[in-house]
Amino acid sequence: MILSTTNNLEDMKIRQYKGVITGEAIIGVNMFKDIFANIRDLVGGRSATYEKELENARQIALRVLSEKATALGANAVIGIDLDYETLGTGNGMLMVTASGTAVVVE
Repeated sequence: MILSTTNNLEDMKIRQYKGVITGEAIIGVNMFKDIFANIRDLVGGRSATYEKELENARQIALRVLSEKATALGANAVIGIDLDYETLGTGNGMLMVTASGTAVVVE
């Protein structure tokens, strides 16, 4: 499966548009991760814990997007957009949404 943020693929012709598809991932961030992230906020620096959670959620959302495209008979998804949100009480949930257009290319 080809996944691309661009609207076309170099040296490939789009033969069929299968439609707009989305893939979502919502991941809870537990209390201990929050505590360590808050400490990191106070002393400065990057939060590897949250970065790892975001990477995991992004990979899940793209995998779901790929699976939906495959189910439609597509071999590529173009124009992919990734959105990030926090949800839940105290923003304890991370949501990543991937959307794009499933296509058949040759």
